[in-house]
Amino acid sequence: MPHTAAALLLAARRDPSQLLTDLPEALRPADRAAAYVIQAAVMAELGEIGGWKVGSPSPDGPIQCGPLPASGIMASPAQVPSEGSRIRGLEAEICFRMAHDLPPRGTPYTREEVVAAISAAHPAIELLESRFVDPDAISPFTNLADTQSHGAFIYGPGLVDWHGIDFAAETVTQSVDGTVHMQRTGNPCGDMLRLMVWMANEGAVWAGGLKAGQFVTCGSWTGKSSVGAHAKLHVSFPSVGEAAVDYMG
Repeated sequence: MPHTAAALLLAARRDPSQLLTDLPEALRPADRAAAYVIQAAVMAELGEIGGWKVGSPSPDGPIQCGPLPASGIMASPAQVPSEGSRIRGLEAEICFRMAHDLPPRGTPYTREEVVAAISAAHPAIELLESRFVDPDAISPFTNLADTQSHGAFIYGPGLVDWHGIDFAAETVTQSVDGTVHMQRTGNPCGDMLRLMVWMANEGAVWAGGLKAGQFVTCGSWTGKSSVGAHAKLHVSFPSVGEAAVDYMG
């Protein structure tokens, strides 16, 4: 059954005429575990996992995640085609890149071990696209099965000496077409390293754990915005750096 749901999501990725209003009722995931099974089945067809998205709605809220196809990860500045981009969602984020593997093990990884396995922090932009006509009209678990409308991921230059940054005081500036679109101080999830520890001990376990070279992006600082068909996007974090992507064509 989850593979049937995955087949519908994959068909919608490949052919816009196959976009879904919802999954058939019998295939809708009833909880996070069921959504993750569908995610895994989709990734089995999409290929290598190049990273992960992880987030939480509040500093002590539940954490959830999804794998990012390596084929959709690009260095900043990047260009993506407007054709086939329907939602054109924008989220400003900070991600961490792994220096070392953290394979599943019986003893949970400590915060210190996870931090030691990180090579750098990067500014990032997640672009959102959905396999559903209206992703706001489906259940949160169905959206999670679709990796929360992930479209593409753009990362800026890495900062190795990130450990002393007070992320709670960091302010992001998000610009669209050269005009400041939004500013926000702090990530709504609170402590991003809490998310990283969870990823190492729970989130990435089904895929063999976190692996060297993968990016882990820790949730939107600015919420979801939709932009125009030829928008030029830029995000800036004073302590971490900048990332940019243009919709072209």
